[in-house]
Amino acid sequence: MELRQYESPVLKEIMYHGVDKSGLNVYILPKKGYSKSYAVFATHYGSIDSKFVVPGEDHVTEVPDGIAHFLEHKLFEEEEGNVFDKFSRLGVSANAFTSFNTTAYLFSCTDNFYESLDILLNFVQNPYFTEESIQKEQGIIGQEIRMYDDDPNWRVFFNFLGALYHEHPVKKDIAGTIESISKINKDILYKCYNTFYNPSNMLLFVLGDVDPKEVGEHVEHNLKIREPLKNEIKRLYPEEPPTIYQQKVEQNLSVSIPLFQMGFKDTDIGYGGSRLLKKDIITRILLEMIMGKSTPLYQNLYEQGLINDTFEVDFNAEVNYGFTIFGGESFNPEKVQQEMINEINRLQRDGLDEKVFERIKKVIFGRFLRQFNSVEKLANTFVANLFRNINLFDYIQTYESITFNDVKERFTNHFKIDNMSLSVIKPYESN
Repeated sequence: MELRQYESPVLKEIMYHGVDKSGLNVYILPKKGYSKSYAVFATHYGSIDSKFVVPGEDHVTEVPDGIAHFLEHKLFEEEEGNVFDKFSRLGVSANAFTSFNTTAYLFSCTDNFYESLDILLNFVQNPYFTEESIQKEQGIIGQEIRMYDDDPNWRVFFNFLGALYHEHPVKKDIAGTIESISKINKDILYKCYNTFYNPSNMLLFVLGDVDPKEVGEHVEHNLKIREPLKNEIKRLYPEEPPTIYQQKVEQNLSVSIPLFQMGFKDTDIGYGGSRLLKKDIITRILLEMIMGKSTPLYQNLYEQGLINDTFEVDFNAEVNYGFTIFGGESFNPEKVQQEMINEINRLQRDGLDEKVFERIKKVIFGRFLRQFNSVEKLANTFVANLFRNINLFDYIQTYESITFNDVKERFTNHFKIDNMSLSVIKPYESN
């Protein structure tokens, strides 16, 4: 496998990229002198991908919700035991996660890196499903689903998505439902595995004090010879109206202080690459300008006791959906929302401050640079962006192209009160 070298003088980083004959994209970011090494083997397959057309077929396949997460669990099982035991014997920490768009298998270690890499590459490529083990897993994941049904932080988030979206599957719990996972069988699992776990739909990202050439050799040695997909997998999503589904949703759970999440549905969607990266950076600048810790809005809310240190803001930018989200604990979430609306209306009337923009733009860049100090955060951020056709080595060029006019335009188009939803988890009322 030929590795090409990419260098960023500003980041002071060199990355290597190669494509195996199976179609697997391999990215290696050497960090000389780092004690910890990290590898992520990921597939572009998440909880929203339940309706698709397999390359080479002409009919639509629709599978039960929760399959991607179910597969993540099952791949750690082998005929002779559990893969976690292999990593543990090497003193290596392994894990996996399923998101809306990605399933990733990973490990971090201070020793035995290449042996661990071999294990990672092999177990993800060797699914082992039996009807008996599937039934057992349905019980285990069923308990997990029940646990999340009672988790206030989980419910406030998914209730928020359910308020934003009419039809898009991002509103559905990643693990599915008790009913949906009961329909999973061996044939469905293999169908999804063979479709989405083709190396040409996957990537390997390695970060740490490693030798790029040696990593490439281990990849070539361990990868099964598989033909790359002849065409891209056609993923089908229901038509989603630009409007929100409902303005407010409430639920009672065991909390001492109400939890809230609120935010705006993004209607400017349908693209990836540098254009999506630019929108992401612009929106994060805006969030910091409007409700960052240095803003009058944040100080006002904090001094009134309407928010506390749990308050956070974020932007989720994907190709076919997106949303800003902010929230935490508050004894009066509705008052927080009204203060937010008042401030947005004021800024729309009086205009954004260009000096504030210039200052916050530097803050956002500093935040981006700090990611390169955390092995885990950097690896996971790189992987998520690569599946959106974004290479973080392009960040600086995109960042420098952003103007004050870009920010003003995005502010007008995204922060529309009609596209704002509020989710609240309240304590049970005492008798």
